[in-house]
Amino acid sequence: MFERFTGQSRRVIVRSQEEAWELGHGHIGTEHLLLGLLQEREGLLARVLGALRGRAETGHRPLGRRESVAARALGDLGLDRGTVLAGVVEAVGRGTRSVPRHVPFTLRTEKALEQSLHEAIWLGHGHIGTEHLLLGLLHGSHNTAVSVLRGLGVSQEEARRQVHHTLDVLATGTRE
Repeated sequence: MFERFTGQSRRVIVRSQEEAWELGHGHIGTEHLLLGLLQEREGLLARVLGALRGRAETGHRPLGRRESVAARALGDLGLDRGTVLAGVVEAVGRGTRSVPRHVPFTLRTEKALEQSLHEAIWLGHGHIGTEHLLLGLLHGSHNTAVSVLRGLGVSQEEARRQVHHTLDVLATGTRE
């Protein structure tokens, strides 16, 4: 399955593992995947949205800042890594034990990754980008990432709409 992942998506997986290590968790949960998504700062769609946001604020801004589709969509919802990290720590705490080098995915994370493939296929994309990872993550209703988002005032549906809006902006080249 990882052969369809873009470079950005592969980096998200690596960053998710790093998040689990930093929190002292012996698994990669959906919360770690969410934190990994917020760290990735390379994606064409996010650059387009950044330019559109800049145009609305200052008339026009060149495509300079790069973020992933998922990071931009979450940012547009008012979320950043620090806020989400605080929500994750509140929800699941920090581990105290030494974490092995290989940290396995939880079953819910595996399901989110599988769902990201379905999201890519449904959208007619031949790759799995950060947008598909976020959509896959949002598909489950009983996972820590969704609970953290809910606790921060962001519903699954609102986040899904934001991702699709972001994709529409890229496809049409318009703001709305």
